[in-house]
Amino acid sequence: MHYQTFDTLSQQRATLHQKVALNTGIQLASWSNQCDQIKVLSDHHTLSLYTHGGYQSFQKCRGGWQNGGGPDKLCIMPKDVESHWDIRGPLSFVHLYCTQQHLRHIGEQIWDRSPAEFSLVETSFQRDDRVTALYRHFLLSYDWQDNANQLALSSASSLLLTHLIQHYSQVKWRLPTVTGGLSPYVLRNVCDYIDAHLAEPLTLTVLAQQAALSEYHFARMFTASMSTPPHHYVMQRRLQRAKQLLATSRCSMTDIAYQCGFSSASHLSLRIKRDTGITPTAFRQQR
Repeated sequence: MHYQTFDTLSQQRATLHQKVALNTGIQLASWSNQCDQIKVLSDHHTLSLYTHGGYQSFQKCRGGWQNGGGPDKLCIMPKDVESHWDIRGPLSFVHLYCTQQHLRHIGEQIWDRSPAEFSLVETSFQRDDRVTALYRHFLLSYDWQDNANQLALSSASSLLLTHLIQHYSQVKWRLPTVTGGLSPYVLRNVCDYIDAHLAEPLTLTVLAQQAALSEYHFARMFTASMSTPPHHYVMQRRLQRAKQLLATSRCSMTDIAYQCGFSSASHLSLRIKRDTGITPTAFRQQR
């Protein structure tokens, strides 16, 4: 899927550091830029968070050029709204690109409502602690290229879109209350499905389908049942399977990584060391 804002930046002086397309079609991109002038007009929405610098980033408004950028400042560029930027100093930022269909899907999943149009409010240099936490604790702390992290990235993206609808759209719906967990039968089926498909890039959509629930309700009910969110539980199961294979088989690290849903042996090695404090080789020797 092509996003016009991404294409525009690619043709400017901006430097792309990494990008990832999630299973939903939402795309994340990490950029840096300086000494550039940009005009953006897109058929999609862009949610931007400054991660470093940005103090000399200016946006053209009715009264002239305004600034107020800096780390953790939020900008929202809605679809079909033209904006002009004058980047006079260095900055780094992360973009999330999504469409009207993505917002409509969230509205249907969570509130069972689907307005003809979601109008987001153009926002510049806003501080929003919730958005900052989701970006820094999820999107920026996970390796985007590791398939094992797709669940965490897609979950964080869904939370961000939910927050946009609540606080930066014309509807501003309140979140429905979810109480209680999954039934023992459904929970057992979901956990069995996870164990049987660890080699695959599991997503929140797929897991929610196993419980016949919306992603929003599934995530909260699973967390209530297991005292941990789905992406944490899946990662725990991947690591448990990997450690079991290290201890009981002669499979190579590459084979174990693929069997447990990691993109490479190096990604698995980093996770094992973070979890146990020792390298996979040392872990295998101890067993």
